[in-house]
Formats: sequence, C-alpha cells, structure tokens
Amino acid sequence: MTFLAQLRTRLFGPQGQQEREAAPFSGASAGGLSDIVNGVSPTRSKLLDYDQPLLWVVIALLSLGLVMVYSASIAMPDSPKYASYRNYYFLAHQAVFLFAGLVGAAIGFRTPVKVWERMAPRLFVMTLVLLILVLIPHIGKGVNGARRWIPLGVTNMQPSEVMKLAVTIYAANYTVRKQQYMHSFGKGFLPMALAVGVVGALLLLEPDMGAFMVVAAIAMGVLFLGGVNGKLFGGLVLTAFGTFSLLVWASPWRRARIFAYLDPWQEQYAQGKAYQLTHSLIAFGRGEWFGVGLGGSVEKLNYLPEAHTDFILAVIGEELGFVGVLIVILLFYWIVRRSFEIGRQALALDRTFAGLVAKGLGIWIGVQAFINMGVNLGLLPTKGLTLPLVSYGGSGILLNCVAFALLMRVDYENRVLMRGGKV
Repeated sequence: MTFLAQLRTRLFGPQGQQEREAAPFSGASAGGLSDIVNGVSPTRSKLLDYDQPLLWVVIALLSLGLVMVYSASIAMPDSPKYASYRNYYFLAHQAVFLFAGLVGAAIGFRTPVKVWERMAPRLFVMTLVLLILVLIPHIGKGVNGARRWIPLGVTNMQPSEVMKLAVTIYAANYTVRKQQYMHSFGKGFLPMALAVGVVGALLLLEPDMGAFMVVAAIAMGVLFLGGVNGKLFGGLVLTAFGTFSLLVWASPWRRARIFAYLDPWQEQYAQGKAYQLTHSLIAFGRGEWFGVGLGGSVEKLNYLPEAHTDFILAVIGEELGFVGVLIVILLFYWIVRRSFEIGRQALALDRTFAGLVAKGLGIWIGVQAFINMGVNLGLLPTKGLTLPLVSYGGSGILLNCVAFALLMRVDYENRVLMRGGKV
C-alpha cells in the first residue's frame, strides 16, 4: 500500500477510502490529497450526472419532429382553410413550443422528486378542474365538434395532456400511500377506480376517447406495478375492455369508424370514415424502403388531413421510407425500455414513488406512440392521438418535455444515491 493510500485509509477508514475513490471530482471542489501530494488534477468519475443517451434520443425525436412538421405543413396554405397562413406558420409555432418545452423541462429537472410527490394530489385536482372548465361554453374552445382546448390568447391549452402527467404522478403517490391496502377492493382499488372513472367521463364529454385510453392505461399500469391484487387487476382489465366496447357500440359514429377500419377500401368508407386511413396507407406504400426523399411527399399536398399532427408518421413513411419509420419505432422502444430500467433502479434503492413514476412515464409514452403508429399503419381504428415529441402541438410538446425532465430527475437522484450522496 502506498503512502498516499495509507494516509487516506487513516483519514477516511477502509469504507470511506472506497467511497472517496469512487466519488466524482470537480476541480477546486475536489480538494483531494492527490492534488496536494502529487500535484496532478484528479480524473472525473465515469458515472455521469445524467443520462446522456436518453437526452440525445429525445433531442433526436424533437429535431425530427421540427423538420417533419415543416415538411408536412408547407403546402397547407394552398387550402382555403389555411389561405391566410404563411408556409412557415406551423414551423415557427413548433419552434416556440419547443422553446417553452425546454424551459418547462429545465424547471421540471430542477424540481426534486419529493416535491413532485407532495404536489401530486393537488396537481391531479387542479387538472380535474381544468377538464371541467373546458366543457363550459365561452371558456372551452371547440374544433371539428370536439371541445378540448382552453384559449390562452397566444395559444391554446389542452387539459387532457396535463392529465396524462397528473395521473402518472398521482397514481404513483396513491400506490405509495395505500400500499398496505393494495389487496383490498374497498380501500385500495375502488378509490383509484372512481378517480379514473371521473376523469374518463369528463374526457368522453369532450369527446376524447384516445386520451381516456392513455390515462386508463397509465393508471392500470402503475397500480399493477405497485402490487394491486391480481384478481382485482384482472377484473379491472375486463371492466375496461367491456366499457370501451360498450362505448363503441352505443355510439353510431364510433361504430362507423370500426366498420371503416375493417374494410377501408370499400367505396362508402374510402371517401368517408376511412379517408384518412386510406391516404395514410397510400403514403406508406409510396415510401417503400427508403422513401421519396425529404419534402417529396404527395399525400401532404392537402390529400391527407392532419398530416402535421395525428398522421405525421405517414409523411415520415412516404418521405423517409420503411427505414425512417423503423428508426422512429426503435427510438421509442429505447425510451420505454430505459424508463423501465430507471424505474427498476429506483425501486432497488427503495424509492417506490420515483420508481413507479419512471415506469408510469414509460407506459404513457409507449402506449400513446403505439396507438398513434397503429392508427397510421392501419393496425388500429382511427383515434385522435399525436405522436409524442414529433407531432405538432403546444400542450403535447410542453408536457412531453416536462415528463422526460422528470424521468431524468429520477435517474439523476438514483446516481446521486448510488454515489453515497443525499437527495
């Protein structure tokens, strides 16, 4: 053992010596004995302060979204509906949304997880109030028969996007508080089921069945991961399936969508309920393996409705081909897998709330991306859900960025604790 090692052992003890060697150094703050004795700057720990690959994947999807929103919307002013818009209108707004998202992400990352846990019930109740306000005439804004937005002057806020984050942290907070009752129907399962039922009723009044499906999936997933009784969870799944089936059967226009989805090329559907789906499939067909080239899409020339929002993946498929779509799918797969890894690490560190939040965020992004891609590819009936991080939209981009900042905060605190620090 060298003199320096002996001196460190005497000062810090055997365990402290190991922690000292494993801890990261940062210039003047190191104050290390190696600086004094050897006059050599210490090397930084290989354990980074944050998850760089996760950050770069999110940046890649946001950048792709900015480019594809511009490509998909550049011809929209040719339509009478958008005749007063300039070609770069949606690009400029998406850039502003990204800036707002980065600001929100910075605030979200600097907020400790314990603060998120404390404000979870209040955030859930506040978002519930917003879902009620959006249904009130002269407060909520309606577009194409749906009332989903609250005007804020320069932009519109969509409370259903806020609810996706709110229900994620609330379900995790609820599971932690009611851990001892998770096997009880009355005290553990029923209150959360009623809360989600109220949210679902408000979302269906907008109507926004797609958002309700995502919210229900998040709540069910977090409860399952939190240890809810297996029989209760099975009953919840059957109840949810039955509820969605009943909603579809009781609504003539939803039934028409299902029939159109089953046979989109039939003449009565191809020019009606299946119009978006057929043109989406045409876009994928034109793209083949490597696409027609960035900016070369024909379907975006006012043939495919909502090409910059719900059906942006179809434009990606036409311009970048199968390879481009596959890369997008792999990026989302990597994000979901990484979310569950971060959550598993948090649970291993006895951070139940943080672990459930990380996994809940993975469920949110994974389910919404899967539904959007399934709709674009004709695997699922048409639903009004955007592709996270990619599609045009202010509330969606802002809340997606905040969600990933929270995920990175969980990972950051995991790393601090693994170093022996405190959060």
